[in-house]
Amino acid sequence: MIVLDVRGICPVTDFFVIATGTSPRQMRSVCDDIQEMARPRGFNAISHAGYGGDTWVLLDFVDVIIHVFSEGARQFYDLEYLWGDAKHLDWRDEKTPSPSKPTGT
Repeated sequence: MIVLDVRGICPVTDFFVIATGTSPRQMRSVCDDIQEMARPRGFNAISHAGYGGDTWVLLDFVDVIIHVFSEGARQFYDLEYLWGDAKHLDWRDEKTPSPSKPTGT
């Protein structure tokens, strides 16, 4: 998952969150979980798209747009390249463990 800061280069939002799901069901579940976590914090998606499809689910929180793609769709649409001028944000907080790197033997 990556977070792009598109402030100043995108007229419709400030941030894109781009993630890859392993199946349409998982992609929808991730978006459902995001909405459930956002509501008690006072954030409600004003729109969503793609729940009936197999390749892309989108949640629009106005300042943040969340894209959850299938692997093939993420490669095809390549938003990271399209928004190549955007700053990539380090979204992990200190409590989130970093993925471990394999050690050489």
